[in-house]
Amino acid sequence: MPHFHIDYSANLEEVVDMAALCEAIRAEASRIEAFPMPGIRVRATCVDHWAMADGDPKHGFIDLSIRLREGRPDDVKKDAVTRIFATLKDFLAPAMETRSIALSAEMRDINADLSPKFGTVRRHLEGKA
Repeated sequence: MPHFHIDYSANLEEVVDMAALCEAIRAEASRIEAFPMPGIRVRATCVDHWAMADGDPKHGFIDLSIRLREGRPDDVKKDAVTRIFATLKDFLAPAMETRSIALSAEMRDINADLSPKFGTVRRHLEGKA
């Protein structure tokens, strides 16, 4: 953990390099002690159908959901979400100069007892974990 999931409106597909945004979030997350690097996952999903504000299809959105295992103090989580949101805002600043875009983020805890995990990523990091 953590998992970062970006939902974004389809009208941003040609305006924002989503692969680069995913990498920017991954890179910042890897610098945050509360986020173990081997568990970081960042993905983006295009939303084909949406309605916002006054209904004008020019408006777009990016919503970032951050899920992580419970147990971190609130001040640690607040610092982490603040840093990740700043990365999102900085990355989107050029597009937001000319486009109507709403940004949002939410961090929530995952109950470890109800979220089994298994994987071989750490084994394949070759000393990077």
